This record gives sequence, C-alpha cells and structure tokens, in this order.
Amino acid sequence: MAKQRINEPMLELFIFETTQLIGQLEQILISSEKNASFTTEQINETFRIMHTIKGSSAMMLFNNIAALAHALEDLFFFLREEKPQGVNFSEILDLVFDGLDFINVELIKITNGDEADGEALRLIEQLHAFLVSIKGEQTDIENSRKESKLPSTQQFYISKDRQADLEIQYGYFFQATIHFEEDCGMENLRAFGVVNELEGQLEEFYHLPLDIDEDESIQEIQAEGFRLFIKTNHTYEEVRDLLRQTIFLKELTLNVIEDPETAFRPFTNGLSAAVLLENGPLKSPVPRDQGEKETDKGSSALNTQNHQSIINVSVAKLDKLMDLVGEMVIAEAMVTQNPDLIGLDLQNFQKAARQLNKITTELQDIVMSVRMVPLAATFQKMNRTVRDMCKKLNKEVSLKLIGEETEVDKNIIEHIADPLMHLIRNSIDHGIEEPGYREAKGKPRTGTIVLEAKNAGSDVLVLIRDDGQGFNKEKILAKALGNGLLHKNSEELSDKEIYNLIFLPGFSTNETVTEFSGRGVGMDVVSSNISAVGGTVAVNSIPGEGTAISLKIPLTLAIIDGMNVKVGNARYTIPIISIKESFKPKLSDIIVDPDQREMLMVRGQCYPVLRLHEFYRVKTEVTELTEGMIIIVEQEGKTLCLFADELLGQQQVVVKALPAYIKNLKTIPGLAGCTLLGDGSISLILDITGLLSA
Repeated sequence: MAKQRINEPMLELFIFETTQLIGQLEQILISSEKNASFTTEQINETFRIMHTIKGSSAMMLFNNIAALAHALEDLFFFLREEKPQGVNFSEILDLVFDGLDFINVELIKITNGDEADGEALRLIEQLHAFLVSIKGEQTDIENSRKESKLPSTQQFYISKDRQADLEIQYGYFFQATIHFEEDCGMENLRAFGVVNELEGQLEEFYHLPLDIDEDESIQEIQAEGFRLFIKTNHTYEEVRDLLRQTIFLKELTLNVIEDPETAFRPFTNGLSAAVLLENGPLKSPVPRDQGEKETDKGSSALNTQNHQSIINVSVAKLDKLMDLVGEMVIAEAMVTQNPDLIGLDLQNFQKAARQLNKITTELQDIVMSVRMVPLAATFQKMNRTVRDMCKKLNKEVSLKLIGEETEVDKNIIEHIADPLMHLIRNSIDHGIEEPGYREAKGKPRTGTIVLEAKNAGSDVLVLIRDDGQGFNKEKILAKALGNGLLHKNSEELSDKEIYNLIFLPGFSTNETVTEFSGRGVGMDVVSSNISAVGGTVAVNSIPGEGTAISLKIPLTLAIIDGMNVKVGNARYTIPIISIKESFKPKLSDIIVDPDQREMLMVRGQCYPVLRLHEFYRVKTEVTELTEGMIIIVEQEGKTLCLFADELLGQQQVVVKALPAYIKNLKTIPGLAGCTLLGDGSISLILDITGLLSA
C-alpha cells in the first residue's frame, strides 16, 4: 500500500462530502419507504452515492468504510441490473440503514482525531448473504460484477505516439493526463488518491494543478484533466497499467516526453505552472482529434469560470472574518462615541460617522448572512429519528416539515440539533398514542408531528407540535413533589409553571427506564442547550389534544442587541431578547415579605427584585429602589426585576468570551461574556438564566 499522506484540508473535504452524501441517501431511503418500493431513479442514485463513498474512502485509506460501501454498491448494482421480484424491501432498508450508521460512527471517530477502526465484517457478511439469497444461486459477486460492469463503464484512450522504444539515460519520461468520470465529484480528492497510490511506485513525478489541497483545483481538473509529469525506469506499458487502476477513470492519455530537461525545469527550478504550459514539454505531433479535445476543454474551462457561483469556505475563515467585523464595530463605537468629542460642533465628522456606520452595518449584515445555514439539513435528520422510533415502539407517526428554508447561524444549528431530537423523541414516546388507542378515541390512526421554523425579528421560532395525549398536570405535579422539586404550594402554580417542571434536572414521568426515556435527562438537555445560545423554551399543552413546544433562539451569537446599564462605576449589558420592560418604580409598588425579600407588584403580579450592586458587590450611591431603574427580564417562563442606577441606552455589542480566571469562578454566576463599549470601558454581559437560578 502507498504511504499514507492525508492532510487536514483533504480530510475535512472527505468528511463534509461523505456526510452530505449520507444525508441525501437517508432521505432517498425514507422517501422510498413511504412508497414501499424503490424507483429506478432512487436505485441509480443510491448506487452512485455508494460508488462515490467507496472510491473516496479507499483513496483516504479508510478501508473498512470502502469495503462496506462496496458491499452496498454490489447490492444496488444487482437491483438495478436484474430487477428481482418479491424482494424483502424492509430488510433491504434495515441493512442499508445499519451500514449508514456504521459509516456515521466512523466519521465521528475521524472528526475527533481517532482511528476509524470499526469492524465492518459482520455487516458485509449480512449484505453478502442477503444478496446471495435474492439471487437464488451461489455466485461469485465480485466476478459477476467485474464481468458485467467494467467494459461498459470504463473506456481507456491511450495515445501511443512515438513511445515504443525511446529510452533516455536516466529512464523514461512521460506526460499523463487523467480525466475522471463527470459525476464522480471531489475531483481534487480523486487526484490526491492518484498521487497517494503512485508514491513509492514511481521514482519521480510532478503534477498539475500543483496544489490539489485547494477547492479551486477542482475546476481546473474538470476542464484540463489531472496532468502528471513522470520520470521513471518503468516501461510505457507498466506506467499505463498502473494508471489504469485509477478509480473513476474515464479517459487516460499517456505520451512520451522527448525533451525532459525543458519539461521538468519549471518543477525543479520552482517556476510557476504557467511556464510549463508555455514551453509545451511535448514535442511529439498531436493528432487532430486530440487537438479538438483540447479546444473543447478550453471552452469548457471558460464556461466553468463564467458559471461558477458557489465556493466552499472554511468555517474557521468565516469565524475570523466575523471576529474582524466585530473589532470594526467596536472601533467605530470608540471613534464616534469618544468622550473628547462631546460639545464640539463637528458637522463633517458627524456626516462621515454616519457613512461609516452605514458601511459597517452593511458589512456586518453580509458577513452574518454568509454564516447563515438553512435548517433543512437539521430538520431532514428528524425523519430518520421518527422512522426508527416508530418501528421500535409500533407506532404510526407522520412528520411534517414547515419552513425548512429558514436560516440561522451555523453555530446555533450545532446547539439545537440535539434538543430537536429530544423533543421529537419525547413527542413520539410520551405524546403520540398507539394506533389502536387513537382509533378508540376517534383520532386518526397515524399521529402527526409538525416541525416548523419561522423568523421573528432578530430571532427564529422553532415549533414542535403533536396531536397526542398532551401533558397530565396531576402526574407532573405528583412526580415533582415526590422528587422534592417543588418549592412552593402546587395550588399557586400556573399551568405554564407546571409544564416547565419537565425541564428540571432528573425529572421524568416514566416509571421504567427504556431505550428512549425514563432517565430524566432529555428535557433538561433541551433547556440547557437552548439557554446556552441565549434562547428560551415555552410549553403549551391541552390534555387529550396535544402539545406545542416553542424554541425562541437568536439568529446569531456573535453580535447581539443589548441594553447598557450603569451600576456605580460598573457597566452591564442585558440582552434585549430577555427584557420585557423597564421603569422607575413607585414606593407603593414595593413589597417586603416576612423574610425581608423585596418584591415588586406589577399589574397584579409579584416579582422578586435582584439588586445588581449587592449581587456583584459594587459600590453605588443609588440604593433606594425609587431612585434607580427596574428592568424586568424573563427567561424560560421565570421573571425577575433587576435594579440598576440608570439606563445608558441600547447598542449592538460584540460578544467576547470571559477570561478563564473569571469564567472558572463558580462564585460569580450570571455572566455570559463581556464587550467593549465606545468609550473604551468594558461591560459585562449578563446571563439571565444564571441570574434566575442564582
């Protein structure tokens, strides 16, 4: 085997492309399951996907993935060619889903930097046994595959122009041009596989494009082919046979180089690739048909350039760009809000400042939009969750997806995938009844879960609704009481507060632990993950009719709208998303309970007061509630009144991580980060969830 030479960009591309292909295949399988059969198009697409995964995995030397993909490819090749009747469709789906699960686990290992060492032999044997059973005879799958497929899918065009017995003192010199199959995808990864295979077998070779690590090389390989300049002691036939082993090979051209000194000089002298092409290392005459091919390729390259509108960009680069935009926002605020400018008549400066603000805002919007990713991929994954749970729980559920095109920041998506899965599983396990029970209650046999997303200003609302049995308030209260989770009389709790008890750590209404529930961690994970991105969770349920859970999440974590407040000499920023209202309280609104805890009466409701100067031990002259400002904040159905000296105004702020020595101090709760204000001072961003639980 060739020496392994896998680098990070190629590995990232492999993981990304393979994950995308698996997602596409899962949707094909789920769609086919609804019709209880494969269409010809679905079989062809499944074959193509497994063919691609097999090739790319083999090139990256992940042989267990390649072997499993090859076995799956064999199965769908037989289904495509023979169109067998009476095949157990459900068994095919189970085998393929098991295979995809295996590949996903291996991809996770690779992503985490671990070795992809999973054993695929059991799955391969199951696929082999199933294929033999539907063929009805003990045939050699691999031989039949080669005999029926290779002649029709791989054709080699070898130009043997003046090559027969030319031998230079230092060996043979060849130029090879490889064209890959048009639909193979990831052409630079295919080229990397060729290089990886040739190392150690050929004495010396160079290639164009030079940098196959970059995505830009894909277009060049598609248009011009992957070009190799080879110096070797192997004969023409040996080099040809070696290159013929290339996976996804469509066309191979191999020529002898008559003037190797000129041909290899650009590489050995470190010159650009353009010099090589200008010099034209081939002195042998080019046949007319080959010249026509080159013309077509040139026009193809031009067309590719004209129509290429999408490129892949590293997330790390987008993060860096977002950081720079954030620094620009801070720098703009420091310039335009400089205290030295107060009282000065600077009309031209103000005009320039407004223009700068306009440009900064537009740039910020564009960069943020680049980071936005549709929820479609995350939503589509829920189909697999519904399918697997229905099969194991013997339930019938239809999942309806609405608003898949809604976009949120990529970092947000990574935080909401698990909560969504927990909520869907919870709806199926606890909410949707068994088919017979539903029919007895006059409901449709098949339950319905609606997963919907829509924009709401600077936030996104994700709604999960089901038509199941709803929540049982009495059961929730009894369980909370039994677990010691109630801290006040149950009669004082509203329906909203009762339903929110399900988000407490360790809460579960299941009497027994199952594969899906009963451990009391699912809904707690939902609450924690959504709070981590500055979002909120709300629950509404009608017994016997169903439950609706709404997630309100910000579009982005990088820049937020905040309200700056002053407490003594300190500055704090409260996320606007959490603020209900602010006002200067009256003496008649203030209530002190027997335990000397301060409360505020607001429209008939009593809310606790948190004095920020006492909580964070900040010296201030404003200590009377009637002298300062009250900011009412709400999160996860809980409300709190924050007391500050004064409001400084609303401002977009760039969220910066807290230094480690502050973040690790568990004695200072309620801080989400910090930001730099226009006057150069630092403002701490409050974590409302942390303050509510303090």
